[in-house]
Order: sequence, then C-alpha cells, then structure tokens
Amino acid sequence: MFNLEEALKNLPDHPGVYIMKNSEGEIIYIGKAVSLKNRVRQYFQNSKNNSPKVAAMVSHIAEFEYILTDSEIEALILECNLIKKNKPRYNILLKDDKHYPYIKVTTNEEYPRIFITRKIEKDGAKYFGPYTDTNAVRETIQIIKKLYPIRSCKKLISYGKDLGRPCLNYHIKRCLAPCTGKVSKDDYMSMVNNVLLFLSGKQDDLIRDLTQRMEEAAEKLDFEKAAQIRDEINSIRKIQEKQKIISSALEDEDVIAFAKNDEKTCIEVFFIRGGKLLGRQDFYFDTIEDDENLLSQFIMQFYSEREYTPKNIILQSEIDEIQILESYLSRKRGSKVHIKVPERGSKKEIIELAKKNASAALEQLKYKTLKEKDATENALKEICTILELDEIPYRIEAFDISNIKGTDSVGSMVVFEGGKPKNKDYRRFKIKTVEGPDDYKSMEEILKRRFERGFLEIKELEKLNKSADEGKFSIFPNLIMMDGGIGQVSVCEKVLKSFGLDIPVCGMVKDEKHRTKELVYNGDKISLYKDSNAFKLIAKIQDEVHRFAISYHRSLRGKNAVSSLLDEIPGIGKKRRLALLKHFESIDAIKKASIDELRRVEGMNEKSAVAVYEYFNKDVKS
Repeated sequence: MFNLEEALKNLPDHPGVYIMKNSEGEIIYIGKAVSLKNRVRQYFQNSKNNSPKVAAMVSHIAEFEYILTDSEIEALILECNLIKKNKPRYNILLKDDKHYPYIKVTTNEEYPRIFITRKIEKDGAKYFGPYTDTNAVRETIQIIKKLYPIRSCKKLISYGKDLGRPCLNYHIKRCLAPCTGKVSKDDYMSMVNNVLLFLSGKQDDLIRDLTQRMEEAAEKLDFEKAAQIRDEINSIRKIQEKQKIISSALEDEDVIAFAKNDEKTCIEVFFIRGGKLLGRQDFYFDTIEDDENLLSQFIMQFYSEREYTPKNIILQSEIDEIQILESYLSRKRGSKVHIKVPERGSKKEIIELAKKNASAALEQLKYKTLKEKDATENALKEICTILELDEIPYRIEAFDISNIKGTDSVGSMVVFEGGKPKNKDYRRFKIKTVEGPDDYKSMEEILKRRFERGFLEIKELEKLNKSADEGKFSIFPNLIMMDGGIGQVSVCEKVLKSFGLDIPVCGMVKDEKHRTKELVYNGDKISLYKDSNAFKLIAKIQDEVHRFAISYHRSLRGKNAVSSLLDEIPGIGKKRRLALLKHFESIDAIKKASIDELRRVEGMNEKSAVAVYEYFNKDVKS
C-alpha cells in the first residue's frame, strides 16, 4: 500500500523526473525538477494556491514514483521522452509531425535526389520542414526541378558506372543523366548545393554566387551558359518577391507566441529564414494556467522531433528553464542557440504579430466549433424525427464487415457520442467462427461478441461497485447503424432479441457509386435530403465504419503479403524479415531503401542488403 506522507518525507534533494499515478495505476502527469524534494511537495502544500487544473490533477494522485538524473538537462530530456511515450492526461501533448510533409535531399547518396517525405531518419540526408501546406511543398519541388535538373529515379548510381540509356527526363532537360556514368560528382553537387541554399532560405547567397558564375561565363564568351544562369537568377528573384522581409538582421529565427481563452490555448510559431517569413504553424492545447510550464514543455517536444533548430528562438514571455533549454538545443544544433524574450524593438513587434495570429486562430476555432456543434445537434434532432425515436440518440454504434473473397474477414465497430467520433471506444474484430464470404454470419458473430462482453463487464463492475461508464463494452448504444440493408438489420435485430435488448436498428444503404443514399428502418426505406445535417452525419458515420474496417483488413492482408514476399528473398530468414519490418514499417519503405539504408538494419550484412535491394530493383540493375 502506497503511503503518501512517508513517500513525501523520503524525497531526495536531487534532480530528476517525477511520475504521478491515479488509483488505477495510470500515469496522469510527468514533470521534472531541480530538486524532487521541493517540487513534488509543492503539489500537496498550500492547495488553495493551486490553479483549478492543478487542483483537479492533485485530487487524482494516488501514488507517485521518481527517476533520479545526474543533471537538470538529463531530467529535461527524460521528461520529454516519457511524456511522448505515456501521453499523460495533464501534460501538454504535442502531436507527432508524421502527417506533415518534409522536403528530403538525399545528400547521403553520391548523386542526391529531392522528394517529399513524411518520415525523418538519421540517414545523413538533409530534411527541410515540416510544412503545413502540401501543395506549397509540391510547387516548391516543381520550381526546383525546373531550375535544376536533379535526377528522380531510385537507381544506385556511381561515377563511371553506366546503367544504360537515359530516360525521358534527360531528353526534356529535366535530368543530367548521371546514370550514364559521365556526369562528374563535383558538377552535380554544385547544383545540389544551390538547391540546399534555396531551401535554407538563403536566396541572396545563391544569387550572389550565380551572378559571379554568370559574369565568368560572359567573360569566357559562353553567352548561352550566361543567359541560362541569368534566367535562373530571375526565377529566384520572382520567388523572393513573394516572401515578406520581416527581420533586417537576415537571421534564422523561430518566433513563438500564444493566446488563451477559457477552453483552449493556441501556440503560434513563425518560421523566419534569412530574415524572411517562410511559414507559420498553429498548435492547440487545453488551456492550462501555468504559462512557463506550457512553453518549456512545448519547446522541448517541438524541437526534439525536428531536424533543424535555428540560431535564435524568440519567446513571448520568460521561462525558468531558459539556460537548460539553450544547453540542450545548442548541443542538438551543434552551435550556440539563443532563447530571447524581447522587451522592445522589431523583435517585440514580431512577437506581437505572432500573438495576434494566435488570437485570430482561436477565434476562428471557436466560431468553427460553435458552428459544428449547432450542425451536430440539429443532425441528431433530425435523425430522431426521421426515425420517430423516443429520445435523441446520444450514443450511436455502427458496424461493418470487410473481406476479399472471404479471406482475412474482419468486423469493425465505431462509436459516435453527441454526434462526434469517440475513437477510444472503437473496436475491431477478427472473424473466428465463419469460413468463406458470409457477411451475415460474420456480422452475427461480432454483434454477439460485442454484447456478451458488455454484459460480462457490467457484472464485473457491479461486483466492484463501479459504474457501467468505466467499462469498454458495458455502455450500450441508443441507436445502432448497420453498413448495409435489410439483411444486416435483420441479423442485428435477431442478436439483440437473444440478449433481451430493445435498441433501434437502421441500415445505411449506398447507391451504385458507393455513396450514402437512404436508411432502412422497420422494413421501410427512408430517403435522405443531401443538404440536411442528418444526411451529412449519417454519411460521415458510414464512411468512418467502412474506413475502420478496410484499414484493419488491409493491415492483416498487408502483413501476410509482406511476409510471403520477403520469404522469397535468398538469405532473408525470420529474424531478418522481422528486423526489416520493424525498421522500415512498410513494404514500400523497404522497396525504396538504398543498400546503405538496408545495411543499417539490425542483423543485416552487405550480402543480405544487396539481396534485398536487387530483389526489389531488378529493372534497374546494370
């Protein structure tokens, strides 16, 4: 039994990380401290001075543990890693940037390529981003490829190695064709270095270099080359005109400001490169009163995932841990990083501009939220009227089956509460008792399993004197929606009857283009007005349950396909197959990997890496 008073007495006066847990043993908060003894005790003393959110958190603490570190910076890093891993309820949680695109320049290759990626690896390549506008990223790459004939193929190219005839890109002057083995690395890398300057926002340096090369070409009477460089300079200047000069110091800076209302906090980040504002990004969190903790946790999580850290970080307000954060970021960057809080001048004006943008973003979010709330409430009222229900259906559960010719059959259950998806209540079912493509029998199986588990949970919770709301299956829906017609509805009604349940069931019917068309309820077909809120919500539910079923089915089918595919490669046994899948996560990533990247996988040697590469690149071998 955890003794809180005894544990507080025995806290060491030492740097470290503390981990707060509730009565269920779940981690609800993770923090760091210069002195664990002083910091942790503060939570349980002078509780009247605690903010409402801190008071709520403390009321749920049943026990805590701590991890000692040798220094404050180690505590900072450990806290960040533990927060990302455990996602505690009362910490701010910065979502992964995996869904944001980066521009990758494969400087780890002899003849680098440039493309969009959503995955950062420590592979020696250069990454730029993240970018919030995918279209802008694609446009940037198109501009670069028009200016510089960078190769697009995935061939393993070395100087002097002729891989055959060049492709169409060479003939339309979109590639220098290093695959012919005749393009020197120095000439190619000169072009790549210009690309790196361009992406780093150092267009002035690039223009200066190009101007010098243009003048040298003109002096040698190579007017064709001089004209080509002149056109290149003009294209870069046109791009420059679209970028706003925001800092006369022409430095690389990130500007971080925030705004708050009663429910949300928005942190705004301006990305300034070479004195130009190149982009911005918004981050939303539930409002907390501790501004210093908000900023320090955000900075740590934000930069721990990024390849590039600028020289200067400009903040809206002071934080206690500036020196520790500077030390960590400087070590990560490889040179000194300065965190500044300006009180006057142009940098203060930039902070105010970022703060205004954060406030405007919050207002837009608030308006959007209210609009969506009204639409959702109206949708539920409309569904209630259409189906002539006794009450508005707060909890809706929808079910679907997915298979291909009866193989890898799976079922899905999605949950909407108050008209919004409740992702943590989503459930997937792998069909166990049905062989072959029998959707009705498969649906019957998953419905029986869903409600059997529900009744078992209710009994277990009753024994523990707990509410049914604390279970995973013990909360039953007010309305069930089946992805299908009268056949699926009949199956559901049969299962409900066997459990003695009286829950309305309707079927969601699609048209020939697989779009939501109508409902089936009590044996009748009910048409839906496509502009109505009810139709939009029903279509959303139907799309979501279908997506959830398909994604599970694809993952099962994909794992089977990948395993069988890798089985065909000589020298790749079970251990190496698992290591490849763990490292690259998908067959597409394995296909795209170079020999060097494959060789870095645990258990892979030169021979096995070449075997995998050649298996997936048969068409590019010399």
